This record gives sequence, structure tokens and C-alpha cells, in this order.
Amino acid sequence: MRYRIAPSLLSADFARLGEEVRAVAAAGADLVHLDVMDNHYVPNLTVGPLVCAALRPHTTLPIDVHLMVRPVDPLVAEFAKAGANMISFHPEASDHVDRTIGLIREAGCKAGLALNPATPLVWLDHTLEKLDFVLLMSVNPGFGGQQFIAAVLPKIAEARRRIDAVAQRTGREIWLEVDGGVKADNVADIARAGADTFVAGSAIFGAPDYGAAIRDFRARLAEVARAGELRV
Repeated sequence: MRYRIAPSLLSADFARLGEEVRAVAAAGADLVHLDVMDNHYVPNLTVGPLVCAALRPHTTLPIDVHLMVRPVDPLVAEFAKAGANMISFHPEASDHVDRTIGLIREAGCKAGLALNPATPLVWLDHTLEKLDFVLLMSVNPGFGGQQFIAAVLPKIAEARRRIDAVAQRTGREIWLEVDGGVKADNVADIARAGADTFVAGSAIFGAPDYGAAIRDFRARLAEVARAGELRV
């Protein structure tokens, strides 16, 4: 399994976002995660497509846009035009989940469904084969710096089982991304449960050396891979 590290810009210095993006890219990040909050679906307000467009020239890394907004559909095309490569959304925020997935893929982006800690995996029953990734929240969305909710670990394992079944049947690769409270001291447990993509905010941007923080993540993930400890 290939593991990917996605620093979350929610914890970056907003006065220096371009510089921060270049710094984590140089430090070895695989993706850049952009949290979009509207103060309606979640109790916080962050950034829009203009910020995504402003960041695009600063990196060749994929920009992973997590839409915590309601409604979703009008913003899909805007973020695609702004340079997003991946767009995820919450099913509770869309009137027609299948249509929103289609809009994302038609815009040329990878489509993901984001599920809050208490949102059941039943939302994947009729959507998983159309998704490119699943984003499982391990905190309640809205704010950075929260503690990882350990009860999400069995949910990650069940999502991995579903993803592997689809991969075996169709040959499609579907990523399993986890976001919220991900740190070096719990990333191995999250990987053992079945995640392959890890969104980390304060654990990276709060470190004095971004490269050292990412290398620490990779070293712990390498131990999991060597031991073959994936729990499915």
C-alpha cells in the first residue's frame, strides 16, 4: 500500500500561504489539503476559490479541496477552474449525492465523499464504485487542532473492507483518507486500520521543521508496511 501525506492548510500561516505550500512541498508532502468552510454547514469560515487559484502557481502537488459547505454544487465548477485536483463533500450537504459526484468528475477532478464521525458508511452503498476516494473525518468538522476520535478506527477498517471488495471486483483504485487529529503518535494505528492517505494540520505546520515532521510520519508508516499489520 502506498501511503500519502496531505498537510492541511487550515493550520498554516494564512499571511504566507504561498510560502507555506512551497515549504511543505519541499518537505515531501504528497498533496495539499484545503479546507473550505462556509459558517453554515460547519461553524467556521475559511477560504474560497480565489485562494485556491492563488495557490495553484505555487505547487505542482495535487490540491485536495474538502468542501464543508451547503449547497455544494455551485462551488464544484469554481474550484475545478481554480486548480483543484480532488474535491470531496459531505452527503448531508447535497440534495442529490450522485449528481454532485458526477459534477465533480465531469469537471475533471477526483471525487470523494466525506463522512463525519457519526455519519454511517451506508452512504457508500450506492456511491462507492463512482468515487475516487473516501474521506473519513476523525474529528467533528469545523476547527483544527482537535483530538482524534478513536471510535473512528473500526469505521476505517470497515471502509477498507468495502474499498478492497470494489477494487477486487472492478480493478479501480479508491483512496481512503483520514482527517482530524492525525499525529505521528497515532498515524500507525490509523494505517493499521486501513487508511492510506493522512491529512495532518497542526502536527506538520506546528512543527519547527516540516521535513522532519513528515519524515517522522513516513518512518512510522514504513514500520506498519514492513510488519504487514493492515487490519482488514
